[in-house]
Amino acid sequence: MNHKLTQEQEKQLCSLLGNVKLSLLFKASIYGYTGAAFHQKCDHQGPTVSVGYNSTGFVFGGYTSKDHDVAKQGQYIQDDKAFLFSLTGRNPVRYPVTNAQYAVKMHNTTGPYFGEALLLMNANTATVISIPGKYYNFNAAEMHGNNLNLTECEVYKVEEGGNIIEKPWRTILWKAERRKELMDSVKLYRPMISSVGQARVLLIGPVGAGKSSFFNSVNSIFRGHVTSQAISGSSGTSLTTQFRTYSVKAGRDGKPLAFILCDTMGMEEATGAGLDVDDISSILKGHVPDRYQFNPSVPLQADAHGFRQSVKLHERIHCVVYVMDTCKVSIMSTKLEEKLVAIRRRVNLLGIPQLVLLTKVDEACPCVANNLRNVYNSQYIKTKAQEVSGRLGLPMSCIVPVKNYSEELELDMSCDILLLSALIQMLRFADNYFDDVNDQEKHD
Repeated sequence: MNHKLTQEQEKQLCSLLGNVKLSLLFKASIYGYTGAAFHQKCDHQGPTVSVGYNSTGFVFGGYTSKDHDVAKQGQYIQDDKAFLFSLTGRNPVRYPVTNAQYAVKMHNTTGPYFGEALLLMNANTATVISIPGKYYNFNAAEMHGNNLNLTECEVYKVEEGGNIIEKPWRTILWKAERRKELMDSVKLYRPMISSVGQARVLLIGPVGAGKSSFFNSVNSIFRGHVTSQAISGSSGTSLTTQFRTYSVKAGRDGKPLAFILCDTMGMEEATGAGLDVDDISSILKGHVPDRYQFNPSVPLQADAHGFRQSVKLHERIHCVVYVMDTCKVSIMSTKLEEKLVAIRRRVNLLGIPQLVLLTKVDEACPCVANNLRNVYNSQYIKTKAQEVSGRLGLPMSCIVPVKNYSEELELDMSCDILLLSALIQMLRFADNYFDDVNDQEKHD
């Protein structure tokens, strides 16, 4: 059977599902738009994703981690991992189940049946029933354009990629002593130029990639518990609208550590939306003050209030970090990639070292979700790192995977070790910048 799902759509689906492979179980145009045919091919197959197509080009459906089973006729199946989706735009949209108890329903005369919200192949016909709010919240026009006639319905078996490699692609010591060593190294760190009290690290990345969450996570480690000082969360537009500089203290009443994490507005595809490339130049050179309010439609002008005319070395940026969501690497739009490449050029001209923070590794790969220590044994995470390396033109040694704290209440040693290793790398890169400044001064 040939599947109708395009390569791009498959990438979008996998960005929602993580490191999985899809195998086509059922195709309505071949087996028929009947509940009997669907259950014959799809029952007892484990996790599946069902995809509906209509004549106006919408691609939508749902995922369940549970078995379909016609023997449970009329019953609901509980599944807190179930969700509906739409693949019609550039970025896939996910609609999580709102009441897991009613996630999936079994019926002998229908195809896949999600709560009471979305039913593909109603009453043995090529039609859809759509009732937003019935255990899933979604916008019907956004999901399927209110076109409820199917031109195709496919169901795919979802299997873990499971590609654990025996020899890790980067060596890391997962021990409490290592965590302490890394923390001590950060506490003892001092920039190698005496006029600079704190190394300034700039975080740049798309909306929702985890820039503010990285600061919160690092801050949590040194506070000894999970904190949330910088505004973070999931939103379609940037939650950070100001230029913010954050210091981390060694403990609640401790002194600020010798680095500052600078948070920017998230990048967006559209022109005149998100962080402006011209504003980046002003930030890199140290002209932008803390709490400067970004205006995406007009970059900061030299005569603007608060613009720093005269800038010293300690006010400049000493290391740039691109923060990328591992799940979205493959579906990064051309426009976003072009913006990042344009920024890279400007950073290169100023001789500032750069690295990439790959976030949400646990969401991208089930084997890493099961055990964070698998991060460097995951072929999938390595592949994503290689992909970022190729797209941004940075060597693999500059790509660092992490997991930020998001829903946890307690600290985790493995999570801390990854975050601290990334932070140490940033401070080393800042030192490379100071080395270059020293060399330049000697030549001058």
